[in-house]
Amino acid sequence: MRADPLDVLGAPPAVLWSHLCGQGRSRRTAALALARTGDESTLDQLLRHLDAEVRLAALWGAAPQAVGVDRARRLLSDAEPLVVEAACWVLGELSAGEALDELRDVATTHADARCREAAIAALGAIGDRRTLDVVLGAASSDKPAIRRRALVALCGFDDPRVHDALVRATLDRDRTVRSVARDLLRDGVPGETC
Repeated sequence: MRADPLDVLGAPPAVLWSHLCGQGRSRRTAALALARTGDESTLDQLLRHLDAEVRLAALWGAAPQAVGVDRARRLLSDAEPLVVEAACWVLGELSAGEALDELRDVATTHADARCREAAIAALGAIGDRRTLDVVLGAASSDKPAIRRRALVALCGFDDPRVHDALVRATLDRDRTVRSVARDLLRDGVPGETC
C-alpha cells in the first residue's frame, strides 16, 4: 500500500526536508508544508530551489505577505510559467504598485497566455491608472481567456473608457467574452459598483 503524500503535512521540519529529496506529490506537499511554517530562511530556500514544482508549492503554501513583493517580483522572470503565474497572483493580492513595470511586461510580452492573464488580473487588483491602457489593450486584442480576464480586471479602474470597452466587448467574436461584458454592464458601471 502506498503512503498518502498528505501525511507529511503535520510532520516535523526535518522529515519535510527529507521529502524534498523525493519526487512527486510528497515533494510538493512537503514544500507546501515547509512554506507554511513562517520561517523566512526556509521560505527563501524553497523559492530559490532548482525544482520549479518546489518553488510553485512554496508560493501557494506561503501567505502572500510572507512571500513579499521583492521575492514575487524576482519570480516574474522564472523559467517556469506556473511560477510566474503564481508570482503575479501574489503581487495582485499584495496590491504591489511597485511591481507595475514588471507586471506590465509580463502582461504584454510573456509567451505563455496563463502568465499574461495572471498579470492582467494583478494589474486589475492593483487598479493603478498608469496600467489602464495595458488592460484595455488586452480586453480587445489577446486570446479569449485573457480578454475575459481583462474585462473583469477593468472593474479595478474608474475611467469612462472602461464602460466604452465593455460596450465594444459585447460585440466580441467570442461568445464567452460577450457574456462577461454583458454581465458586467448589467451589474453596474465598473469603478463604481463592480
